[in-house]
Amino acid sequence: MPEPVTSSRPSPISRPRKVSELVVEHLTDLVERGEWPVGSRIPTEPELVDRLGVGRNTVREAVRALEHAGILEPRRGDGTYVRAASGLDAAIGRRARTADALQVLEVRSVLERGAARAAAGRRDVAALAALRAALEAQEAAARDGDEDSFRAADIAFHAELVRAAGNPLLAELYDGIDHVLVRTLATDAHGRHHRDVPGHREVVDAVAAGDAEGAERAVEATMAAVRAYLLARAAEVDA
Repeated sequence: MPEPVTSSRPSPISRPRKVSELVVEHLTDLVERGEWPVGSRIPTEPELVDRLGVGRNTVREAVRALEHAGILEPRRGDGTYVRAASGLDAAIGRRARTADALQVLEVRSVLERGAARAAAGRRDVAALAALRAALEAQEAAARDGDEDSFRAADIAFHAELVRAAGNPLLAELYDGIDHVLVRTLATDAHGRHHRDVPGHREVVDAVAAGDAEGAERAVEATMAAVRAYLLARAAEVDA
């Protein structure tokens, strides 16, 4: 006598994965591990074909998928660059680009205040060294009046502060919005040198002392200065 059928629901059938999907995973992993950092140019298509041992069309399909996801960015005549460290980073970045600069600043302020408190609680030696190095580079650029170097050091300082919290997810969330505000401020670094540096020194001193409340207050003061700058610039545009 045949066994009774207990269910008419078919078993799921696994779909063979396309080679291009495997290549997407591999390239994404290179980006997320930092082997291809944000802002770097990735190898050319022929180089990827040679390294990965797959066809040109497979590489092209994988790269296009990552471009569509916002992780890679093609630049006409200059290759393809890493735009975001992950799909989450790219998604946050897309949303931030449609937001008002003051809204982005508010989110950044919340993240940095929390990061400063956590960093002060950890007082990690390596993280403090990286934070001090970024501050020293900023101070040197301010003395020399080197706006490009100052801006780069300023970006590094805030990124190191968030990393000092020891939470990779927090750092990823921050990276997703930070470049939007950086682009907003990039047109006018002149005159902000000596206003920023003392505030950043207070942040470092508080973190080094394990003063969580002091670190948060110092961050809030620097963010208040940036907010005042954005409002003043908006008023000039409207005038």
